Amino acid sequence: MEWIYAFLALGTALGVPIAALAVATGQGKAAASAFESIARQPGATGDIRGALIITLALIESIAIYALLVFFMLQGKVPAIEKAVEALAKK
Repeated sequence: MEWIYAFLALGTALGVPIAALAVATGQGKAAASAFESIARQPGATGDIRGALIITLALIESIAIYALLVFFMLQGKVPAIEKAVEALAKK
């Protein structure tokens, strides 16, 4: 059952960087599409900018949720001494 702590620690350590990478990729693609749209139709700049800001806020919320999950999981990971003791008993 101690292997579950290893997966918990791994998920805690890798969850935020993976989410940050996904968020950065999504924001980059959204901004690139918005800039391309503005270049094609300069008259629609205000509408595109408003949609872009809302989209970026929703994408950024994913990173905030990932950080929240990170802090929740961080409290579940046992101290290293307990993990070493559990593995030493085997």
